[in-house]
Amino acid sequence: MVSATLRDVALLLARLGLGVIFIAHGWQKVRVNGMATTAVGLDQVGVPAPVVATYYATCVELIGGAALIAGLFTVVAATLLFVDMLGAFVFVHATHGVFVDYGGYELVLALGLAALLIAVFGAGRYSIDGLAGGRRRLSD
Repeated sequence: MVSATLRDVALLLARLGLGVIFIAHGWQKVRVNGMATTAVGLDQVGVPAPVVATYYATCVELIGGAALIAGLFTVVAATLLFVDMLGAFVFVHATHGVFVDYGGYELVLALGLAALLIAVFGAGRYSIDGLAGGRRRLSD
């Protein structure tokens, strides 16, 4: 069985890595591509309500990524990030196969399932949620 300390360190490292990746992708939508260009791209691939989807994805990735890093409102942030990746999977990547080189779903699947694990298992003790004695996981 894994010790509580090892579990909490693993959750911390997973939150930090995921948080950085999600912030980078949110920032890409704002500063690299631009929100309007992102919305046009989502419209071209058939995403419903592409402007709303753009703002949802951008806000969830930026704010949710920061929340993961801090370990603040982690269950909510991770759940919203999972939904974000589920939408990316269903509406954009699922029909392109596995490999990201061809527009496939490997990255969104890995990010989404990692977010789901954090939503289920919580932030761990090394987080603001853990220090505040907040809700640790969905099953609590």
